[in-house]
Amino acid sequence: MDDMASPDPQVEQGETTESRVPHRLFALKDGDTFVVADANGDILGVADGLFHNDTRVLSYFRLLLGNKLPSLLSAAIAQDNVFFTSNGTNRPLAPTGAAATPRGVIHIERKRFLWGGRFYERIRCTNYGRDAAIAPLAFEFGADFHDMFEVRGTHRDHRGQIHEPLPSGRSVVFSYDGLDGVRRRNAIVFSETPDRLTANRAEFLLSIQAEDTVELYLEIGEGAEVNAPDRKRFRAAAARARYTMRAKRRHGALIKTSGRLFNEWVEKSRSDLSLLVTDLPTGPYPYAGIPWFSTAFGRDAIITAWQVLWINASLARGVLAFLASTQATETSAFRDSQPGKILHETRKGEMTTLGELPFGRYYGGVDTTPLFVALAGAYAERTGDMALIDTLWPQLEAAVEWIERYGDTDGDGLIDYARGAASGLANQGWKDSQDSVFHADGRFAIGPIALLEVQGYAFA
Repeated sequence: MDDMASPDPQVEQGETTESRVPHRLFALKDGDTFVVADANGDILGVADGLFHNDTRVLSYFRLLLGNKLPSLLSAAIAQDNVFFTSNGTNRPLAPTGAAATPRGVIHIERKRFLWGGRFYERIRCTNYGRDAAIAPLAFEFGADFHDMFEVRGTHRDHRGQIHEPLPSGRSVVFSYDGLDGVRRRNAIVFSETPDRLTANRAEFLLSIQAEDTVELYLEIGEGAEVNAPDRKRFRAAAARARYTMRAKRRHGALIKTSGRLFNEWVEKSRSDLSLLVTDLPTGPYPYAGIPWFSTAFGRDAIITAWQVLWINASLARGVLAFLASTQATETSAFRDSQPGKILHETRKGEMTTLGELPFGRYYGGVDTTPLFVALAGAYAERTGDMALIDTLWPQLEAAVEWIERYGDTDGDGLIDYARGAASGLANQGWKDSQDSVFHADGRFAIGPIALLEVQGYAFA
């Protein structure tokens, strides 16, 4: 099934290309959708892809010119983190009903962004030669619909049914019926009808006059085949994406100093944080990071909101409201939860929905609950917004009760942790990798484990 969805990553036999191990990956994000690709703008199905709600909905996406990778000139994310742009040029092109095109004559610009859960891209080809040129442009693509944890390396004994891609006209539709009963769909649609279209490849013969430019647009997303991409749609969506990011960056106070480089550093930091912030029904929430942690985490969001509280209190308000709404109300060894405990992590993928992993709503963080109470206190002191504190008071009381009743499992007066099931996190502080807590002789520590900083959080 995976072979059907992901084409052979090699070009035709005999063609030579540079190494395809990327030395740098570039990421864009919009809400619960993000894309990670290499400098060429290609997705090769390793740790990259187009993801939506913790599912990789596009696992392979590559542009070829004359069945070769373009020569890379540059790649960058815009200062505001809205656009990714890759610039390349052609390798020598064999004659296609005309004279051969030498190296470096055709400039290729790939510009993309995300908006409204959809991927937009413009391919602009400019002929800087003195003669007209035929540019054989091809896209290869595939969708494996792997859960985020599969992409990260977790093995599954069973998966749902992935369907044969359906090419039609100018679009290809991918679909997958998950074991959770959800049908996940994704479509690639082009602004022009390809000269040849198959389940995993679209080919175009672009005729470009001397010193002229040809543009091709595409969109990727659920239901994308309904509307044909074009310049107007691209520009309108780009304007909305940029406006939304600008509005996020304007939240809170502005910082200006006499140092130009320092000002640029601050503005870039503001843009990077704004990229991670997702507007949830409870307010703005900073996701933990792209690609593996582009979701709501408790500890990460609390500390982030606390660090920017002095200039942007709205982030803390959104974090407190969301964590209060997801506070645990029951005891579960599988989810490492007890009443009053604050969320560690939440996911939306197939594996967590099915309970193959506990991270749909997982509470295996020993420090998040006291940090939640401490952030509420810091927010009240900074803003004087006691109306929010009054609203959250039942959740704050429940959190303190968890600290006093459940936080100390062995009665020694220290807040500690020990996972309830083997599927949970062995270590549940900020260093939560399997090997992060160990004895002097190298043996891994076995819970209950009391971390020093957690005692400070609980005291505060």
